[in-house]
Amino acid sequence: MTLNYTDLNKERSLDENLSSKEIKTTDVNILLNRVRLDKKKTFKKNIIVSLLLVALICSIAIYFII
Repeated sequence: MTLNYTDLNKERSLDENLSSKEIKTTDVNILLNRVRLDKKKTFKKNIIVSLLLVALICSIAIYFII
C-alpha cells in the first residue's frame, strides 16, 4: 500500500486540526481562569471600599454626637 500525495495532505490537515483544537481549549481555560481571578479581585476591592466607607460614616457620626 502506497501513500499518495493527497493522503499525506489529508493526514497533515487532520493533525493540524487536532493540534489547533487542543490549543484553543487551553486558551479558553486560561481565559476562564483569568476571568475568575478578576472577579475575585474586584469583589475584594468592593468589600474593602465598602468597609472604609462605613468606617468613615461611623467616625463622622461619632464625632458629631460627641
